[in-house]
Amino acid sequence: MKLFHALFGLLAGLGLASCTTPPAAQIEEPARAQAFVVAANPLAAEAGLAVLRRGGSAVDAAIAVQAMLSLVEPQSSGIGGGAFLNYYDASTRQLTIYDGRETAPAGATSDMFLDDNGEPIPFVEAVLSGPSTGVPGVVQMLKLAHDERGKLPWQTLFADAERTAREGFVVSPRLSRFVNGNAPQAKAPDARAYFTEADGTLVEAGDRLRNPAYADFLRRLAAEGPDALYRGATAERIVARTRADGGSITLADLAGYKPVKREALCRTYRVHLICVPPPPSSGVALLQLMLMLERTDIASRGPQDPQAWFLFAEASRLMYADRDRYVGDPAFVEVPVEGLLEPGYVARRAALIGTRAGPPPEAGTPPGAPAAGADRTLEPVGTSHFVVGDAEGNVVSMTTTVESLFGSGRMVDGFFLNNELTDFSFEPRDAEGRPAANAVAPGKRPRSSMTPLIILDTDRQFVGALGSAGGNAILAYVGKSLVGALDWNLPMQQALALPNLIARGSRFQGEVNDMPSGVREGLRARGIEVKPGQGEDSGLHGVLIRNGRFDGGADPRREGVARTTAD
Repeated sequence: MKLFHALFGLLAGLGLASCTTPPAAQIEEPARAQAFVVAANPLAAEAGLAVLRRGGSAVDAAIAVQAMLSLVEPQSSGIGGGAFLNYYDASTRQLTIYDGRETAPAGATSDMFLDDNGEPIPFVEAVLSGPSTGVPGVVQMLKLAHDERGKLPWQTLFADAERTAREGFVVSPRLSRFVNGNAPQAKAPDARAYFTEADGTLVEAGDRLRNPAYADFLRRLAAEGPDALYRGATAERIVARTRADGGSITLADLAGYKPVKREALCRTYRVHLICVPPPPSSGVALLQLMLMLERTDIASRGPQDPQAWFLFAEASRLMYADRDRYVGDPAFVEVPVEGLLEPGYVARRAALIGTRAGPPPEAGTPPGAPAAGADRTLEPVGTSHFVVGDAEGNVVSMTTTVESLFGSGRMVDGFFLNNELTDFSFEPRDAEGRPAANAVAPGKRPRSSMTPLIILDTDRQFVGALGSAGGNAILAYVGKSLVGALDWNLPMQQALALPNLIARGSRFQGEVNDMPSGVREGLRARGIEVKPGQGEDSGLHGVLIRNGRFDGGADPRREGVARTTAD
């Protein structure tokens, strides 16, 4: 069944398909705390719920979710990768960002992805290369968050994932699709060895897959903490595995990794406060997108109106042009965050939205902008997002990744190593010699599209949380869902199921077959020809509190669930 047609029929039946938008205030009343997990795999959700039922905190449960996702959804995230965690403290109504983004090793160079002629090497070659792997950050980040926000002992949070790895789990249709697909990492030697049965065939959906190496590692991780990964035998194997193929990670790089605590970046959108991670996350771009849309009449339209999708597409193109030009690691480059969100600048950008799509928009010049070069980053799809809320009302919104499918295709101790450094711009300067904000540098964090957000009301009470997988399309996926949930007042599940549309530069991609003909024709008349997208698609997971009631949704394109401890 086509997602959009099914949704449109349901909307019509509910009387929500008209152009009249119900007031956003319907989701204002804060909820009595209810523990919940929304994650991309039922086993991961259950691992988190089990921790919550034992009285664990949201951070405790997030650790259990991540440990299980690394096992059952290894194409998307894992402890060999990185993450951003957005944490809401119900007692203080304050937010903390925990940045566990991977870093480039000390031996990284700005030209590491260029050939002898100074031209970028093929992307597939880069993904499979040793230099593609950054220093993993998610484990150290989770330990920092646990030290500050945990309730249960660290060593008690890995039992479900360890047992499942040892006893085996049933391969899901989604994992089977990628194992048996055409991704080059799935064909890499380590991945092939892991996913090949005794009879020489690859695992299929319904088969049981065991990972004793990962179970053994989790036992050590529980007992030793992050040292189990960043020092000792596992660290030595990471170094050996990456350096054998040209990488430069050293034991010192691993031992020296530090997560970063940052202040959340927040802006008011209509009556809600949307809070995101600051750079090197692209949260600033998502806020800019929403602030531009706020200056349009998209809220008075609806999902069946082609003009609504046109406005979304054109605002997206403007947002991506600015994001691609200016966002990078703020420890290395000046990012004009305030300028990108300055009301006058947002108004000038929004005013560029006309009646018909034209050539790709150029980046603007926000207040305080440095002279930055044109970006050449090729960010692949991947990643996973989950949301956890505990009985005290604290919430974790976390996006986590090993970059593209199965990371670099290399495994150590039962988990995949990331290929996160391919998130850098392969070309350090543009044709005019201007430096790219997202160029490679030792110790630098690559720009990320991961944007785990939290929504608050005017009293800073928790209203909702949302995020997605999908590489650079994350911003469009999340923006679309915010429009659906906040502007059109759709239930979260329906907002996530809206067809995806990614407009960036000259490309318009999305779920064209899930758009009714009227939307497709209306966009075509406005100069937009939507082409089918590709890759892993979205992985949207979110929660809203509507009149004190839990409204959770899991992306129907994946296998996730939204559950509470009362289920």
